[in-house]
Amino acid sequence: MREKVKGMDIFSVRDLRNRSSDMIRAIEAGRLSVITKWGRPSALAIPFERRLIDLGVHKDLALVLFEQGVLTLAKAAKIADMTIDRFMDVLGETGLAAVDYSPEELDEELQVEL
Repeated sequence: MREKVKGMDIFSVRDLRNRSSDMIRAIEAGRLSVITKWGRPSALAIPFERRLIDLGVHKDLALVLFEQGVLTLAKAAKIADMTIDRFMDVLGETGLAAVDYSPEELDEELQVEL
């Protein structure tokens, strides 16, 4: 049976045989899919996009997991094998926000008591 984990779908080998179209739709929608065999992760399916070709698997995977809220900025930078500063530059270059604050939260964060 297909499960979901934050930002990812999990398919068993049996699911893959019986419901491969569900996995393809999930990937086309930009979600990661983990394929398990006997309950243990066996493979990872990630969307094949231009960014994957341009940046490589580690950086693209880190961006996808960060964008979906699965990883923190620091952990995503580590997966990408980059410093946090450089990873933030890559976020900017790809049009992704490094922080996800509402305008109210940002105002509150920026207020400084005198």
